[in-house]
Amino acid sequence: MGTILISGTVVLALLGFGNHVWWLAAAGVFFLYMQYGRDGSASRSSSSGGSSSSSGSMPATYQAYRKRRDMQAKWERRYRRERPLESRRQEREKGK
Repeated sequence: MGTILISGTVVLALLGFGNHVWWLAAAGVFFLYMQYGRDGSASRSSSSGGSSSSSGSMPATYQAYRKRRDMQAKWERRYRRERPLESRRQEREKGK
């Protein structure tokens, strides 16, 4: 998504040579991308003094991580409960 926005900004900037209103549009798109387009957790964690990764896989907070982990565990328990044969087969294959 970020690549599309940056490409659009470049195109608008190039169009700005013919009409200066396009430069304003490019500046607006670039500003919105810098403000809201990047990973929201990166801006929050960097302002709180923590380091952030560009991969986007790192949760914003420990609470968010716990919430996602608990939901995953809930779905895995539900899957094992509703499909006991498939889950046993997967456990047997893991042990090999």
